[in-house]
Amino acid sequence: MKLTAEFWVQAYLARLRLNDILAFVVAHGDDTAGAVLVKLNTLDGQAKVFQRSFDLMTGERNWMVLAEGAEAEVDASLARQRSFDTDVWVIEVEDRRGRHLLDEQGLSD
Repeated sequence: MKLTAEFWVQAYLARLRLNDILAFVVAHGDDTAGAVLVKLNTLDGQAKVFQRSFDLMTGERNWMVLAEGAEAEVDASLARQRSFDTDVWVIEVEDRRGRHLLDEQGLSD
């Protein structure tokens, strides 16, 4: 059974809060099936955007970097992504240490 996008986002935000990591919803996508992009802002002018991918060879799901670099460039990439996918969720995580928790059990699979 696949989780809805809204359920996953709410669980992710709760996990971040438990670890004292600031995060908020920048764009509210489709509640049921919207894709989720996670922007990691390290508060030093740099950022990364993660997108969930599916490996056809292994069947595994993982998070890959969609864009990284200067925050303004990353934001422009997000804007382009949102222009052709209006159902996408965008979550912004702000953490100087670069923590995003996407590699933790329950979030990575």
